[in-house]
This record gives sequence, structure tokens and C-alpha cells, in this order.
Amino acid sequence: MSESASPLASVVIPAYNEAERIGPGLEQILEHVERTRLDCEVILVDDGSHDHTAEVVRQRLEGRVPLTILRQEPNQGKAAAVKRGILAARGRYVGFVDADMSTPFAEIDRCLAALETSAEVAIGSRALRDSDIERRQPWYRALAGRAFGAYTRLLLLPGISDSQCGFKFFRYEVAQDLFRRQRLSGWAFDAELLYLAQRLGYQIAQIPVHWINDPNTKVSMLRAGPRMLLDVLRVRRLHRGLRREDRSA
Repeated sequence: MSESASPLASVVIPAYNEAERIGPGLEQILEHVERTRLDCEVILVDDGSHDHTAEVVRQRLEGRVPLTILRQEPNQGKAAAVKRGILAARGRYVGFVDADMSTPFAEIDRCLAALETSAEVAIGSRALRDSDIERRQPWYRALAGRAFGAYTRLLLLPGISDSQCGFKFFRYEVAQDLFRRQRLSGWAFDAELLYLAQRLGYQIAQIPVHWINDPNTKVSMLRAGPRMLLDVLRVRRLHRGLRREDRSA
């Protein structure tokens, strides 16, 4: 891919102090790109890391996959990191994945296939019949996740089985429209994006994915949970009056 050409896909990886565990995920990207000849760029957003996250990524990917590294200082959180990366992306399809690759990178094929047809947003879901959960969360995290899912479906996202899986892709123009409107800074930003997509009438495909729980996850339900619940309530107020006619893509 030349410097001026737009790739088929842009993959944003938000990362904060991931030097010790990001390597296996990068190898997944390299293996998949080399095996399938996927035309993609990787955008790492280093969210104020104090370790060598950016250098690890540069050493693994530079010269093998088109790579952009963006630095945020100080740490601003996943929502801000994802937003910055998405708005810098150039691909026909753009999306974000978690640094730990709890959803294996190869699942991108299913998302891109959906976007090539009728879908405008394609989201990984751990809650569909054909989803494959290899290593489950502890019971208390699974229970909290199910409760949050029911809460968001009731108040915000009817029909969405899993708003929080960190594996989401969009058509370029749709991503630009959604992320320019997105305002939450906490972990519930995924739910906000999907609410925006539903209100604006974008077609959402829910993709059953393979998923492996990372026991070293950095998301503390005790700390993040209450804010996530409040943020779900904020979303309707933040985007009051939004209609399909307001879409720009």
C-alpha cells in the first residue's frame, strides 16, 4: 500500500502500559495479514503509557504492516484513545480492538464481510448462540456483565446483545459521523456509540465471535460499574432530539 492509498481496513488499538502483554496480539495481526493478504493499517494510540508500549509495537510491526503511532499525554482513557485513532483512520472500514485480543484478530473477517454487504456497523458479540467463549470470566464478573447488558437493553439499546465487546468496525463515513458526536469519556462509550447508531438509523450487524477472558483485565467493575450505570442514563440527555434525518453518512 502506498503512502497516499487508503487501505481496506484501519485497526485502532488503544493501549496503556501494555508492553508486557501486547506482543501475542501483534503476532496475531501479522499472522493474519500475511496469511490472508488483508490490506490494513494499524493505528496504535498510546494513552500516556509509562512503559515501552509504543516501542514494542514499533519493533514488531514497523515495515511489516502500515503503522501509525499516536501519543496522548497525559492518560485520557480508552474512549478518548479510540476516538482519536478512529478520526485519524483512512480505511474504507475502520474499527477498534482490545490490546489483549480477547477477541482474536481473525474475527475481523466476519466484521468486514458484514460491512461489505448491508451492515454499516459490525460489532462482536459474546452473547449470541454461535459465540464461542473459550475461557469464561469469574462468576461475579459474568453476573455483572449480564446485569449491565440487561440494563442497557432496557434503557438504551433494545435488541443489542452485547454492547461492551471491544471489537467493533464501521464504514468509514459512519465512523466519522458517530465518533464526532460521541461525548462520554468512561467505559460506557461503546453503549453511547451504539445508541447514536440506532438513533441515526444505521444498520448494525451483531457478529458471534470467539472470545477468551483475560484474567489480567484492567477494568475494575467495582470502580467502573457505578459510573457506567450513570453514563447510560446520561446518553439520552446528551443526545436528546437526535433523529435519522440528522445523519451525515
